[in-house]
Amino acid sequence: MQKQQLKQLLEALLFVAEAPLSVAQLCDYLLDHGRDVSRKQVRETIDELQQDYQERGVQLQRVASGYRFQTRAELGGIIAGLWQEKPPRYSQALLETLALIAYRQPITRGDIEEIRGVSVSSQIMKTLQERGWVKVVGHREVPGRPQLYATTNEFLDYFNLTDLAELPAIPEPPTKATNAETAPKESENAQ
Repeated sequence: MQKQQLKQLLEALLFVAEAPLSVAQLCDYLLDHGRDVSRKQVRETIDELQQDYQERGVQLQRVASGYRFQTRAELGGIIAGLWQEKPPRYSQALLETLALIAYRQPITRGDIEEIRGVSVSSQIMKTLQERGWVKVVGHREVPGRPQLYATTNEFLDYFNLTDLAELPAIPEPPTKATNAETAPKESENAQ
């Protein structure tokens, strides 16, 4: 297959795909349709496409599940008016719960409640699972065997991340000043 033809085909596949596509998925699709292309060729072609779209209104972005076309983040506010439907608004409790799962996974609902100091409603956990952002990854080996929750690739894709290491660092809480720092210096008192 000619390089330009492969580039056009990959661009079209990624453009029409409903979900991100990995290099392996692209290779399998091409092979299923009579085009034997190596993973190296696909990766190189995707790199070229990313360069081609670098300064455009849409970009080819790598996320946890693969590659997808998306609009540039800085244009989101301007183009959001095209849709009549407003994006869902999430409660502070839901976002806090999601953050705890993302940063402390795997984690139980009891652990989340202990950290937050309030109970976590079943509706919050249901919403997170329905969105595909959170899944049960096992059970803790304690009485009652509570479920352990972790984030999914859909969570990473939604927040435009390739892996959890890209989550922003949690800022350290401010420390209280010690008496030595707040007390006036002796030399100031002597004057």
